[in-house]
Amino acid sequence: MGKKIVYDITPFTHLDYPGKLAAIAWFTGCNMRCMYCYNSDIVFSKEGIHTVEDLLRFMGKRVGLLDGIVLSGGEPTLHDLEPICRQIKEMGFLIKLDTNGLKPEQIKSLVQKDLIDYIALDYKAERAKFGYITGSSQYLRFIETLDFLIARQFDFEVRTTVHADLLNADDINRMMHELKNRGYNKTYYLQTFVETPNNIANIKHPSKDFAKQALRDTLPIVWR
Repeated sequence: MGKKIVYDITPFTHLDYPGKLAAIAWFTGCNMRCMYCYNSDIVFSKEGIHTVEDLLRFMGKRVGLLDGIVLSGGEPTLHDLEPICRQIKEMGFLIKLDTNGLKPEQIKSLVQKDLIDYIALDYKAERAKFGYITGSSQYLRFIETLDFLIARQFDFEVRTTVHADLLNADDINRMMHELKNRGYNKTYYLQTFVETPNNIANIKHPSKDFAKQALRDTLPIVWR
């Protein structure tokens, strides 16, 4: 466990884990190449700043100060999270996982072993645009994760980053329809693209406004 798989640690956030005070561990690497991703340094990184031991020592010093931790990235499920989660849970912390859902086997195992408390599942795009936006052909693996979490009645949210040149209101309406048909009835979180100096496809601010008024009321929507 000496490899530096943790790119960095954010010591405190009250935004990333709903209703909780938490740290964030940013794990190296990703199995997607989302066009709008501004964490390209993390996505392409082979090594981070911290080892797992560093992370566990850090969390040990936060007992009684934080409610939990967010495992994010990159894509944290590229790494073996079970021993990490088990030790963090033994300290008494809650664990939130940010994931694209392409590793359903590990996600199922973590949930079934009660090693994860909350998941934010990124719904990148409908199937027709999934490969173009993410660089991945593994849409059905995302669906496998989604279906499992719904069937399990696990505490999770679905979220989508919206760039009006990549996803329009019709796309989002179809995505909501897909979610609803599969049994997801909770809030659907839409995240507005934020232009940064660097992102994977070097895309800029959308050339047009997103037509929010064209969204149907299939699911409750919250914009972030």
